[in-house]
This record gives sequence, structure tokens and C-alpha cells, in this order.
Amino acid sequence: MTARRPLMSLLAIGVLTLTAACGEGGSSGTAAPATPAPAATQGADAAACEPVAGEQLVVLDDDQGLQTVDNIIPAVNAEAAAADPNLVPLLDEVSATLDTPTLIELNSAVDVQRQTSTQVAEAYLAETGLSTQDAVGEGRTVVVGAGNFSESATLAELYAGTLRAAGYDASTQAIGNRETYEPALRAGELTVVPEYVGTLTEFLNKGANGADAPAVASSDLDATVTALTELGTGAGLVFGTPSQAQDQNAFAVTTAFAEEYGVATLSELAETCGGVVLGGPPECPERPFCQPGLEDTYGLEVAEFVSLDAGGPLTKTALQQGEIAVGLVFSSDAALAG
Repeated sequence: MTARRPLMSLLAIGVLTLTAACGEGGSSGTAAPATPAPAATQGADAAACEPVAGEQLVVLDDDQGLQTVDNIIPAVNAEAAAADPNLVPLLDEVSATLDTPTLIELNSAVDVQRQTSTQVAEAYLAETGLSTQDAVGEGRTVVVGAGNFSESATLAELYAGTLRAAGYDASTQAIGNRETYEPALRAGELTVVPEYVGTLTEFLNKGANGADAPAVASSDLDATVTALTELGTGAGLVFGTPSQAQDQNAFAVTTAFAEEYGVATLSELAETCGGVVLGGPPECPERPFCQPGLEDTYGLEVAEFVSLDAGGPLTKTALQQGEIAVGLVFSSDAALAG
């Protein structure tokens, strides 16, 4: 799979570029959590956990909030929203149907099964009943923007399809990365874009307050949405309700590894394993959301780090082949489909 977003540490801390490789979606990890685990050697007396090969991958729960939230959220041009009180509530109907397992399945239908985003969206809208709406948008034109990666394209088609069902003349437009589509959204060239709470918060924060501005996004969804709403006021943007679906940094193991060692959370991994082989992007050993976060927040002992990619095919293949025990992935990756 192609990487979807540059890591937020790269995107929001310094360079405002897209995350996870070649697209612009969410990301996470702008700051370390406020209350790190008290013991940095939880698993020091335990035996090392060797990698276990297997095709199926599973994300370990980030139970102490290392990563920044990156829930999907409709970002809407403020003037368009003010002129049409039905617009945001319709987009919120889409948000209400989405959680991370659903987003994984949508991504799998496109990235693995090779359906188009339009086909996948049409089927989903029919299945969820979103294709049946009251005709409240007659005579209104809406342009839904999308980043240059498949997840964003599918989400844009979900927004556009719901709006068409309500009578809008709704179209989608792929417009590149956040640096390109965010100004177009502000200017009203785009009406709405599916966005990511934490990543957009830091994008706007750095844009408004400078590249060295302290991070305001965190693992607290409510607090991050509050910060995003405040920043949006100055940018001419308003936001719908965030969905439960997230596309954020996450740490995966094979299901065979999880079953062999009896772990489902990162805390359990640290308690169980006296050492693990970790794989991820080259910058992982220095980034607070990656190796240092695992060590400081969870007390995980990293016996060896293998430099691979940011949630891409190298990391996933290394997990599946048993070359690494734990790998940095994205929480909505199609490879996580059951």
C-alpha cells in the first residue's frame, strides 16, 4: 500500500507537508502524553518476545494515549456553511456511520479488491441508508475536495453521494496535498474536505502561530476539537462532528504474535516482553510518537530497531515474514482488514 500521510512529526513539527508517504491524510504524535508510565523498565525482567510470522496484522491498543487523535472530520468553508444550515448536518450523518473497522473495510475494498472509490461509496451509501435523503439542497452546488490518496477520495465520494441524495449538485475534485487544498477550501473554491482532527489542528496551528508553536493537538479528542474550532475561526473554516474512525499512527503485530504472547495493548506488550524488534521509518528512534514514546510512556524495551518505511509495504512485509515483532502502521490500513 502507498503511504497516506507524512508523519505528523514531520508535517506539523517544522515542515508542513503531507503524512504517511504519498498522500495527505491524518497522522499523529505531535507531543508525548502528559502522564508517562512511571516505570521505564516494566518488562526488564521478562524474556524477549521474538517475532512471529503471519499474514494477518492487528493493531495493539494505545491504552495510555501516546498518539494524537486523528478522527475523520468534515472541514467546511465557513461562508458556505452559514449560507446553508442543512450542509453540516448532512455531513454529520456520514460521520455517524464511520468507525475505524468500517474505514479499514472501505480502504480494503479500494486498495485490495481494486474497486473504485465511487463504486465503494455507492454501495456503502445504499447499505447505510444515506442514499435516501430529503431534497433540501435543490439549486445548490457543492464541490467536495479530496487529497491525493485513496482513503480521502472514498470519503469525498461518501460526502458527495450523501449531498446528491439530498438534491445538491455535488461533485468531487482531487486537488493534491493539504498545502494545496486548504487554501482552496478557505477561498470557497472547495466547499468541504474530509479532514483529520489532529493533523489539521497542527497544520493550522503552525500556520497561524509559527513553525515552533507548541502543539495543541493531543490524545484528548474533545480538547483537540476545541483547539481546531478556535483555529478554524481565524481560517474561515467550520467543522462537523468528528467520526469515530481514525487514521493515525499505530503499532501492529501479527495476530499470531498477539495470540502467542497474549497481548492486546501496548501496556501488555511492555509488561510481557523484555525486548522486541521494532520496525518503522528511519526517524522513528528520534520521534516522540515512535521509539522514544514506546520506551518513555510504556516502558517498552526495544532490543533492536530496523529502519523500514512509514507504515508502508516494507514494514508490513517485515511483520508478516517475522523479521520484526512490532511495526509502525496506520490504524485504518487496508492490511488490517479481517
